[in-house]
Amino acid sequence: MEEILAHNGRLVYSSVGDSMYPLIRQGRDLLVVERPKRWNRLPEETYTEKLKKYDIALYKRDNGKAYVLHRVLSVRNDDYVICGDNRWCCERGINDRHIIGVLTAVIRNGKEIPLSGIRYRLYVFIWCRLFPIRYMILRGKSVVKRIKIKK
Repeated sequence: MEEILAHNGRLVYSSVGDSMYPLIRQGRDLLVVERPKRWNRLPEETYTEKLKKYDIALYKRDNGKAYVLHRVLSVRNDDYVICGDNRWCCERGINDRHIIGVLTAVIRNGKEIPLSGIRYRLYVFIWCRLFPIRYMILRGKSVVKRIKIKK
């Protein structure tokens, strides 16, 4: 992934997992990730500008084993608070050296849906503002699922 982004500046791939559901559906959607245009890579791997709140970042964790695509919920001085749309636990400590690219569009049924349209911005506004309620809903679903498994 990193080599393709470095060479082409753009990567199109299908996702694995449900952490960004309902925006991204596994096995159905293709994702368009680009190297952030506003970033200028310097030799020491630093960036001139940070990601913005609600950007969806493709990053690599420190263990180097997994690529993760999650939403930036908060931009702090030294790192980002990041969480998947279908998750309630936030991840901290992700900084610019972890970031590989930014999701710019989703391809669904052959049609490219840019992440700049009014429908997308409305989805982000509602979904992210409802984070406390989403936590309760997702946590409740998880508890019910565990209860069913134990029976």
